Amino acid sequence: MDSVITLPFWLFIMLLLFAAVMVLDRFLLPGVRWYLKRRVNRAIEEINTRLDIQIRPFQLTRKQALIDQLVFDDQVVTAIREYATEHDMPYEVAQAKAIKYATEIAPSFNAYVYFRIGYWLSKKLARLLYRVRVGYFDKDQLKQIPTDASVVFVMNHRSNMDYVLVSFLVAEKTALSYAVGEWARIWPLQTLIKSMGAFFVRRNSRNALYRKVLERYVNLATRAGVCQAVFPEGGLTRDGEIRAPKLGFLDYMLRDYHPDRDRQIVFVPVGINYDRVVEDKTLVRKLDKAASRRSQWFVIRTTVRFFIKTLLMQRKQRWRRFGYASVNFGKPVYAQFFFQEAGKDFSQLSKEDRFSFVAELAEGLMASVKQVIPILPVPLMSEIMLTHGKQWRSELELKVKAVERIKQLREQGAPITISDAACERVLSGAMDMLIGRGVVEEENNLYRVNPEAVGLLRYYANSINHWKLSP
Repeated sequence: MDSVITLPFWLFIMLLLFAAVMVLDRFLLPGVRWYLKRRVNRAIEEINTRLDIQIRPFQLTRKQALIDQLVFDDQVVTAIREYATEHDMPYEVAQAKAIKYATEIAPSFNAYVYFRIGYWLSKKLARLLYRVRVGYFDKDQLKQIPTDASVVFVMNHRSNMDYVLVSFLVAEKTALSYAVGEWARIWPLQTLIKSMGAFFVRRNSRNALYRKVLERYVNLATRAGVCQAVFPEGGLTRDGEIRAPKLGFLDYMLRDYHPDRDRQIVFVPVGINYDRVVEDKTLVRKLDKAASRRSQWFVIRTTVRFFIKTLLMQRKQRWRRFGYASVNFGKPVYAQFFFQEAGKDFSQLSKEDRFSFVAELAEGLMASVKQVIPILPVPLMSEIMLTHGKQWRSELELKVKAVERIKQLREQGAPITISDAACERVLSGAMDMLIGRGVVEEENNLYRVNPEAVGLLRYYANSINHWKLSP
């Protein structure tokens, strides 16, 4: 009983560490988890009192429960069997693939992170770069959307800043769920993005099993009333024009939809525009097939340098360099009324007829989006320069043409908010931005388009080219 047991020092240290881990696991961590969960629940209760569209129970479901719900969904189970048969593999192997896809897609929404951290970051970043403006068209109709409806914001896609800008602007109304491309799957960005309710999507995937898991997630989220934001174009515009809509997401949302008994689905057109898109040169460069591909190191180095320079600028300098960022919300479109007017039961249509119907809806939504894309000073002056500025002209001549164009746009009902009192100042600011970036050349108080920057000017002018110039 009095004998002494001698242990190696390394084994003693390991025992101490093991004991410390057990104490943390059994005593401290449960208390910390309880404390954090209590704070999160309090935050959710407080947030829901001021949201027009409350956080849905589906969004608060634990990620593992969402994964199980997807993997054991009847349609996914059928897809797993077909996939296993087609690829001559055991069912368990195909099921493991489905679990992998579900894990990749399912978000881990955290209301505390979304509203306490994400909202703050979005607000700071948006206001760091731009003068943010928001407008409503048919505002009264937006207020009349039922609080239990499944609201889908349908937007044009000009920049990766779109995610930040719209999340910040609607944070007082609801929590948005985005589909995010594979570009965001880098640590630690992917953890933050998933905690804010976003889900990752493999663009242009031809894998039938993956598409079925994605389809069921989107369908279940829509049925549960999760407020979503979609970019029907499927990617950033490279020439400034709105791209033809892709139908996948809208089809997923509406598949098996029964207007007479299912939750209402309401589409809200959203138009976004910028005086300066951060990625503009990169996007325009992709149109040149002969251009060499930039290395990853070049992208990282350029991005870091950009943010350092931006942070060192004074606020007025930043606003002068980046100008306005504006978002307009348009007239809501109710899926229920759309189907009733067509006199068809969407759930009973064949695949070909269903896609034809979805295409009609998508085209109508994108036409509505076009109608509310803000007319900003730089796109306006870019159009004027391309039309009238290929020869040397005075600033007065160009501004006169711009004022005439503003009058035409107002007569056409375009969403332009440049007041007569601020017109001179706003147009001068736009010209300064174009000159500062080397897009417009200046000599002896005369101005003309820089021939090497025509593509960049066209990129901005194309954002408003659906409002045709009057002869």
